Amino acid sequence: MNYLQLNDSDVQRMLNAMGVERVADLFRDIPAASRLDHPLALPGPLSEMELLADLQRLANANHGLDELTCFLGGGMYDHFIPTVVDELASQSEFVTAYTPYQAEASQGALQAFYEYQTLICLLTGMDVSNASLYEGATAAAEAVLMARAATGRKQVVVSATVHPHTRETLATYLAALPMQIVTVEAPAGVTSPEALRAHVGEQTAAVLIQTPNVFGCVERLDLLSNIAHDCGAMVIASVDPVSCGLLKTPGSLGVYIAVGDAQALGIPLSLGGPSLGFMACKREHMRRMPGRLVGATTDRSGRRAFCLTLQTREQHIRRERATSNICTNQGLCALRVAIHLSALGRGGLAQVARLCLDKAHYAAERIAGLTGFELRFAAPFFKEFVVRTTKNVDAVLGHARRRGILAGVPLGPWYPELSDCLLVAVTEKRTRDEIDRLAAALNEA
Repeated sequence: MNYLQLNDSDVQRMLNAMGVERVADLFRDIPAASRLDHPLALPGPLSEMELLADLQRLANANHGLDELTCFLGGGMYDHFIPTVVDELASQSEFVTAYTPYQAEASQGALQAFYEYQTLICLLTGMDVSNASLYEGATAAAEAVLMARAATGRKQVVVSATVHPHTRETLATYLAALPMQIVTVEAPAGVTSPEALRAHVGEQTAAVLIQTPNVFGCVERLDLLSNIAHDCGAMVIASVDPVSCGLLKTPGSLGVYIAVGDAQALGIPLSLGGPSLGFMACKREHMRRMPGRLVGATTDRSGRRAFCLTLQTREQHIRRERATSNICTNQGLCALRVAIHLSALGRGGLAQVARLCLDKAHYAAERIAGLTGFELRFAAPFFKEFVVRTTKNVDAVLGHARRRGILAGVPLGPWYPELSDCLLVAVTEKRTRDEIDRLAAALNEA
């Protein structure tokens, strides 16, 4: 279809109105080295048949997890998804990720978000949840902004065991704000209470801890929370939601805001996304919570009804008065999480968490018994653990890949001092036979 075209006269009139001579002058603030001054090297035109064949060729280069045994982790996990999740979430009423803007006319969608919020509160032990955020890293950064607004302080203390992607996202969020990020190193794989105490002070707005952390180790949230409370800082915990089926909830350990990524709760890996971030907080901070929050009420006829509450839909145009620039949520993903948790139930989630724990420890014992392999950290872990090897990590992972096994994530790109280590994740889906095959592949690499 032909769209409206600009002729040379139209272009010249616009340039004259802007006070420039050429279109290139509009880009003069971009460094020359960063500008593309030559045509893109695009292939020639294709017929529809040729284009579809080429796209199929590219798609065939992907290998699905049905062909591989996955021990990858580091934030995305291969958990079992009950069939009921796909069956219900694929109903035509729900097949849109777009958030309804005439929200109260979509009572079914609002009820689904309300149920999701309730389940997240039960999972985290917190008072209030929003209707989801984009992903876990965004949720953590938004929580820091909440703490900044609540305390008026200008420093956030972050453990080095928080996922590097989360810390990078936080740095981007705070780049234009008078906010200092202080990182607490953790050579033992967990945050040292003494090291944390040395870094917090009167200007600390928040302490951000991840548990289980990026290495899979379980942090002592109770001890770390007490240290943060002593200086008046808010505690933000980024948690694996599956671990909440077995470990104490963040709300019972002195946490003010609990965040995380809910991909493990009914959302497939899908080559890396999409996912959703969850956020829950104590009641006194709910008015600073970003995004959408659904409440239950009654209509004028006395019937139960749902509505958006506390947050204005137009908060993204309120500039400095806005809580956040986020005014939407991951509706379809949140629905999947709600169905997944409802299908599992409290006992089912605890069983999944126990299977992850037991299978991960079995895998760790098998791998640590191999020549040239050992566990890097002694701290308790949940479903992930770090393995150090005397072999070349890339060669080991490549050999396992040729055996049909995704053996783990190399840690060198994130932590140069751990370039001889890999991160192995074991979910409830992995069988004893698969774990034994992983150990054999590592041994023969």
